[in-house]
Amino acid sequence: MWIDFDKLPDNARVWVYQANRPLTDGDRITIEQALQPALGQWAAHGQALLASAQVRENRFVVVGVDEGYNLPSGCSIDSSVRTLRQLGESLGIDFFDRSAAIQVPDGSVQTIELPAIKNAVSAGIVTPETPVFNTLVKTKAELMTNWHLRANDSWLKRYFKSAIA
Repeated sequence: MWIDFDKLPDNARVWVYQANRPLTDGDRITIEQALQPALGQWAAHGQALLASAQVRENRFVVVGVDEGYNLPSGCSIDSSVRTLRQLGESLGIDFFDRSAAIQVPDGSVQTIELPAIKNAVSAGIVTPETPVFNTLVKTKAELMTNWHLRANDSWLKRYFKSAIA
């Protein structure tokens, strides 16, 4: 069953899907119009799931489910992944981009492919203070409190240790 994202409890489980390009207003509308009915019918072993989704920063799709209502199963999670994959194919978007997502001074999102991170650190494009998006959050509460991190407080911290050495 669909619920407004804001009404999900803080302990709701979330998955973050990162787009490989900025989302247009049209993309956003298409995503929202596709996910609401898909998540409205989302179920695990015949049990309805209480779920929602939101687009953030014109780059990320966050799917959330209230595990206190019913637990998602492996098959139901696979179903949501398939939905995002199919939606991405229809829009020409890869929602499974694993680049580092940073916030640049103008507030927009820039991604840096994994092989280029070390060079971005060396060039000063990414510093320990660079704001990054924490796509590894697991709950809505984490999303609300730890969505933006300093690069040095994220998984990117390993690159600064090697840059200093």
